[in-house]
Amino acid sequence: MRRCPACTVQVEGDWIRCPLCGTSLVGEPVPGPYPAVPLRFSRRRVLRVLALTSLGVIVLSFVAQLLFGPDDDGIGALRSVWLGIATTWLVVVMAVSKRRNLAKFIVYLVVAAGGVCVYWDYLSGWDGWSLTFVVPIICAASIVGLLITARVIRMELGDYVVYSGLTVLLGLTPIVFMALGWVDTVIPSAICGGLSLVVVVLLLTVRGGAVRHELATRLHL
Repeated sequence: MRRCPACTVQVEGDWIRCPLCGTSLVGEPVPGPYPAVPLRFSRRRVLRVLALTSLGVIVLSFVAQLLFGPDDDGIGALRSVWLGIATTWLVVVMAVSKRRNLAKFIVYLVVAAGGVCVYWDYLSGWDGWSLTFVVPIICAASIVGLLITARVIRMELGDYVVYSGLTVLLGLTPIVFMALGWVDTVIPSAICGGLSLVVVVLLLTVRGGAVRHELATRLHL
């Protein structure tokens, strides 16, 4: 059985570090005392929620476009809604199919899609549309995908903490661009930042004190 040299306690299971203090364990691992219980969820419910959400966003974008003229620059974000919907579907489908390394997948997705659009913007003369519209839309759509995943799939407690941190990161990215003056229109970045704040509050309150206790344990507070 593995043992923590700092806490002088024995730890069952495949832990590498002590769950109390984070010190590397020594000794040979032994099987955990509790069986692994697979997470259960309804794929039909996930797809139904995602389809209704996508349909609602599309309808709202069509209604909002009626408020702009055909040559208005502000319509660019509304015409890019399809990119956000595609991102949300990718995040949720990834969570449903694998439920492994979802946070890493989202980071790769945002970096890849945002990088391609920034490069495209650069090649076309740099109008700033990539940082003004595309990055906030991708980040906001990823946040929505995380929220849908958390609401319809029963996740492990640690995942709530990881997803909360990722939500903060996604929300701060457009805010940083806005603070540096790299965006022409602040509304998309501000919406993404506000959405991030709301979703973080929801994620941290879904499991109540258990999530806050887990967060305090990981941060050694």
